[in-house]
Amino acid sequence: MDIRGAVALVTGGAHRVGKAITLELARVGADVVILYNQSGKEAAETAKEAESLGVTAKTAQCDVADLQAVQKMAQDVRTRFGKLSILVNSADWFAQHPVPTESYDTWHRTLDVSVHGSFYVSNELAPLLLEQPEAAIVNIIDLSAWQAWPNFTAHAVAKSALLALTRQMALELAPSVRVNAVAPGSVLPPTHYTEEKIRRSGDRTLLKRWGKAEDVAHAVRFLVESNYTTGEVLRVDGGDLIAKRSLSS
Repeated sequence: MDIRGAVALVTGGAHRVGKAITLELARVGADVVILYNQSGKEAAETAKEAESLGVTAKTAQCDVADLQAVQKMAQDVRTRFGKLSILVNSADWFAQHPVPTESYDTWHRTLDVSVHGSFYVSNELAPLLLEQPEAAIVNIIDLSAWQAWPNFTAHAVAKSALLALTRQMALELAPSVRVNAVAPGSVLPPTHYTEEKIRRSGDRTLLKRWGKAEDVAHAVRFLVESNYTTGEVLRVDGGDLIAKRSLSS
């Protein structure tokens, strides 16, 4: 798929990994729509950076967990652009959720954003995508789809569901819309990580270092351009998932 001249929408595309994806797609010639919920300032700054690369960049506020808001957003995209070829579901709700718990708020919000939100956005934009001769959806999951993470039950369940949704949508939207996923590992430290925790996390990978948000963006670009790949997941984790066997040998 030729990205030049395409229109791409990135949920959560204002900052961190989502920003890197937005800018990578803009760098290779896609006009971009940056979907954000609360990060309006960051979205505007990312749009400005994208436009400096010679493409059109628009921002749109939308809580992807709100179906009516998503429906309105999808209609706005059709009105403003008339087409859509690339959708990246990067919006996430990352919070600890131990079990047992006395509150279900984190459980519901995490699944609402990552699972329901990704489905709402994909479903409402599917008619636009299907109008194109070729189109692509890329979902951002992570290693918790394979590994249980202590105190992150909602997150792990949500990412596992999003992996299943990736495969199901690949089946349902074929042949014109390809659907894949990228699973980042340690690519961008959370702001609360200490230097020691960052070092330990990097040492756990086979490559003994952290990756970059741009590594994930490059993987997204690969899957968008790879015309014979659908229903697959690409791990960008420095070998983290299989490193434990190396460490125990």
